[in-house]
Amino acid sequence: MGHSVAIIGTRGYPSFYGGFETLVRHLAPYLAGEGWDVTVYGRDGATSPDGRDRDPRVRTVTTRGIESKSLSTLSYGLTSCADAARQKPDVALVMNVANGYFLPLLKARGVPTVVNVDGIEWERAKWGKAAKTAFRTGAKLTAKYADRLICDSSEIARRWATDFGRDGDFIPYGGTDPGPLDPVIELADRPYVLMVARFVPENTVSEFITAAEQLSERWNVAIVGSSGYGGDLDERVRLLAATKSNVHWFGHLSDDRKLFSLWQHAGAYFHGHSVGGTNPALVQAMACGTPIVARDTIYNREVLSDTGLFTQPHPHHIAQTIDALLRDPDQRQRLRDSAKLRGMKHYSWEGVCGAYAQALRNAITQAGGRKAA
Repeated sequence: MGHSVAIIGTRGYPSFYGGFETLVRHLAPYLAGEGWDVTVYGRDGATSPDGRDRDPRVRTVTTRGIESKSLSTLSYGLTSCADAARQKPDVALVMNVANGYFLPLLKARGVPTVVNVDGIEWERAKWGKAAKTAFRTGAKLTAKYADRLICDSSEIARRWATDFGRDGDFIPYGGTDPGPLDPVIELADRPYVLMVARFVPENTVSEFITAAEQLSERWNVAIVGSSGYGGDLDERVRLLAATKSNVHWFGHLSDDRKLFSLWQHAGAYFHGHSVGGTNPALVQAMACGTPIVARDTIYNREVLSDTGLFTQPHPHHIAQTIDALLRDPDQRQRLRDSAKLRGMKHYSWEGVCGAYAQALRNAITQAGGRKAA
């Protein structure tokens, strides 16, 4: 008989919101195919409504929560963990240390937990003081109560070993090679620069918008993303797209084929994420064979090695690096080939899902050993 697993802490299955959701779209069907009984907890209205990408073997449960920037993660985490504690699966995969507060609920019921710790959330500029404190406390509770940890980058694993004295399994994100796709029609005529990001300060969005004003004099600029809550960055991009015919704003894209096409045909992809470990968008850009210009961080260097170009988070430097790449077709081809090769070697979904399955099995074995003792 197969094991049962509850996946907690994402917006649900199948959802197209962010990195955790992308992981679950691959992992849940993989586990079901390996004989696991899989339940994914989610939020009402956050999943694909038309059944697209849904595997019927994956059970979904929607719980209640408070939809707000500061309370949604905690409130949905509480209701999901409470329900899972009642159901008593063989193991729970919990995404995000904010759910560390609720691990004792699962522990009290004898449910072993594997926690993906995500990035160092309490250092992110988008959170206020109270939220940073909440994440830091959640991390301490995760370090205390989680049976196993998953870190998506070697640097994140190093930080957890240093700050909390806990080792974790290193499992990154995967990328999908979509095969040849037709270009997006309004960008088919000449090289363009692409940015894909949530509009938050640590993704270097403000600096890129300033650089894009300069770049759009010569090149097409494609921007995918939004803040999700409106605000200054959304307004700046809206105004830029309205006044510059070369600037195209697609908002939040849940159409993977269109997004993959944008990456595949881009002359340059700017990746400005500065925190968080292995970034799913960066790995997917590599799988699409995109020439990448990334903000120079320890995380981005770990993922790209020598297969991308690096830039400082200043508008002039960003514009200069991207402009030089767009003018150099040979350099673009070299980066396309090398990034794709590195992605295939180190960031395949098959390898990622297999590693998650092993981590879950190890947690169950560990728990069984403790019970026996």
